[in-house]
Amino acid sequence: MKKDGQSGFSLIEMLLIMVILGIITTIAIPYLLKAVHRSEETNAFATLRTMSSSQVNYLSQNGRFARLDELNAAQANALGTISGTDLVRGKFTFQMNPASPTDADLRMGFTIIASKPGNANESAYIISVDETGEIQTIFP
Repeated sequence: MKKDGQSGFSLIEMLLIMVILGIITTIAIPYLLKAVHRSEETNAFATLRTMSSSQVNYLSQNGRFARLDELNAAQANALGTISGTDLVRGKFTFQMNPASPTDADLRMGFTIIASKPGNANESAYIISVDETGEIQTIFP
């Protein structure tokens, strides 16, 4: 109860605001995390589409498809960071199958697999693209 001349919030009003904020947070955070995971997966799809079209350009200029490091260099290192034979972009790791293809393999075709490991909050996610340009979801 307020006396004349006092301003501010009472303890009850503050507790009520904290409870309301707690309820809103409990409802909103799972949706926010789901949106973040979906945006990462969409980013991986877009990267695979870019890789596929860049592979066609590389094939027309060099007579074979590119390895990931060559592909990334052709895109001014915009696809991600090279780590050994893999390319890392965000939570996704892009790998060629086989990991170190020969020039003869790359004249025939290519397969790039993008994978994101799972944890307690999110499931694993694996997608791939090949020389046909078709992006396939492997898991889940």
